[in-house]
Amino acid sequence: MKIKILLAEDDSDFGMILKQYLELEDFEVSWFQNPEHILPVLQSDFPFHIGILDIMMPNLDGFSLAKMILKAKPDFPLLFLTAKNQKIDRLTGLKIGADDYISKPCDPEELILRIKNILKRTLVSETVTQYSIGSYILDTEKLLLSHSNEKIRLTIREKDLLLYLLKFNHKTIKRDDILDNLWETNDYFTGRSLDVFISRLRKYFQHDEKIKIQSLRGIGFEIDFPEN
Repeated sequence: MKIKILLAEDDSDFGMILKQYLELEDFEVSWFQNPEHILPVLQSDFPFHIGILDIMMPNLDGFSLAKMILKAKPDFPLLFLTAKNQKIDRLTGLKIGADDYISKPCDPEELILRIKNILKRTLVSETVTQYSIGSYILDTEKLLLSHSNEKIRLTIREKDLLLYLLKFNHKTIKRDDILDNLWETNDYFTGRSLDVFISRLRKYFQHDEKIKIQSLRGIGFEIDFPEN
């Protein structure tokens, strides 16, 4: 199966170089210099496996475009290109639901590695698709966390993190282990991103007081999911 990439990049020189490099790696690339031209595609058959979005685009910025894509395709994996190496941009992208980000000008080999890591998580089918977590049900195929009549749509990163935490139920897990083993990146920005995702998971599980994800300062987290 040939992987189809949606590329939104208004810079003609950089976009052409990026498209050609990705095609050399045997990806099929649909390049949009005007992000508004992507919107009609969302209403039709959406053939892409992953999207790469530049943040700084005229008329429609990458953040706004990402929200529109994820509203129509909630489980669609996204990677942001940012020319600004600022913490707020990276955290904003992850809060929206992006899977990763990379600063421009980017190393092509690093970009390919990040794309493949995302696809490895999103394209591999899982043997078990439903998990009972206290009074919640996690559906990994539909990316849904359900409690009573409430259904929470998870991002792929949230789902991956939750599955990783489940492996360490009733145990202590180090922050560095999560960053190194799950996301294969351990720096300030991914560390802050991890805190954002942990806070989100705590909020999702607020209706079951038996579920605990406790922070251990300087160490990591203590996990306690009740077993049914």
